[in-house]
Amino acid sequence: MERRLQKRYLILVHSHMRHAPKLAAGIASLPGVGSAWTCTQAAWRFLNNDRVKLSALIEPLRQEGRERANASSAPFVMLVHDWCKLTYRHPARKRDLAQLTHVTDVGYELTMALLVCADDGSPLAPMEMHLKTGETNLSTRTPAPRRVNHLEQILPTMKASRSWGVTKPMLHVIDREADSVDHYRRWDKAGHKFLVRGDDRRVKSQGTSRLLSEIRTQLREDRMFRQAGEARHHGQPAQLWVAETEVVLHRPAKKNVKGKKYERAGRPLSLRFIAVQLRDERGQMILAEWLLLTNLPVEVASTELVAHCYYWRWKIESFFKLLKSQGLELEQWLQETAQAIARRLLIAAMACVVVWKLQADESPKAVELKNVLVRLSGRLTKRSRPHTTPALLAGLWVLLSTVSLLEHYPLHKLKQLAAEIFFLDTG
Repeated sequence: MERRLQKRYLILVHSHMRHAPKLAAGIASLPGVGSAWTCTQAAWRFLNNDRVKLSALIEPLRQEGRERANASSAPFVMLVHDWCKLTYRHPARKRDLAQLTHVTDVGYELTMALLVCADDGSPLAPMEMHLKTGETNLSTRTPAPRRVNHLEQILPTMKASRSWGVTKPMLHVIDREADSVDHYRRWDKAGHKFLVRGDDRRVKSQGTSRLLSEIRTQLREDRMFRQAGEARHHGQPAQLWVAETEVVLHRPAKKNVKGKKYERAGRPLSLRFIAVQLRDERGQMILAEWLLLTNLPVEVASTELVAHCYYWRWKIESFFKLLKSQGLELEQWLQETAQAIARRLLIAAMACVVVWKLQADESPKAVELKNVLVRLSGRLTKRSRPHTTPALLAGLWVLLSTVSLLEHYPLHKLKQLAAEIFFLDTG
């Protein structure tokens, strides 16, 4: 990307380091950068510039992701795959919306692969993005992949991840939608490690065909569950309890292509089955249960670590929430094309990465800065979570605006204006 566009990119990243109000989700401008109209025009030209490729905008994110991943102490790093729908209240303003489920359900479908640290579950950076529109499939990968269903998107992303420069092995973490025997076999054959929340499927355990739920019940009756650490459930303290055994996927995969159902035989696949219970603070009442399947060797990750890895899968849901409702108000953006929205989304993602990096830093200076940002945000946070991402975003914008303003107005002049106009005692 040419130098002029790089400079504009950095300005736009700064413009997204804020908690945007729902009714004013446009691109903001810092004091001293230029007039609001000038900044708006410059942003419009950047977001609609065909020379600004999505493959170029993803590179700063990948650079940050691989640096932090390679510096982590865990023997692997997590890549969380997920999808979400983007809907807009005034669809007529968008030129290329897609029909997602039914005739009146229109919008864009966002596919994201988020790199997450296996040390503590810290989000690192989005490493790949696709945006399904009514006309095409926009992607940070070159060439853009063809339009296929969710499960068929995963293996190409797994293969692409090997070219991102991340030196640690990747554990691909996916929700229950990815529970597919055929795909398990294909991913394992290609040498990829995965962790998926399974449905109650039938497997072979100790030579007998049984449902996963029956195996979980047996593990509970045999008192095999043990505490794996602390967690949270809907904001309340909870405990993770885990038990593990080996299972074999021995049955043929069931396929459905264009309404035709058939079975596809495959080799037996041995997997680790990890039953996870999320219990209340006292460890008695079961709040949630997960049936996890993984081919990650036990020598690489213990039962407890695998359970936490799936628990940390929620980071991508928090990322979507930050983009859509708790920070950047993505579904209120007024750009008219998916291409402009995709470019802006990758810029906004870099603002998130900057805040995540600060959030994970526990050095004395970083903690002091986080305390300052929360105070500037004016938000009341919980003692258990004093530095939330939305609060840090809100405080960061106040700090950046203040620093920019002080470059043009001396502090004594601002105090004088406040005292004269608002009768404030500024000391």
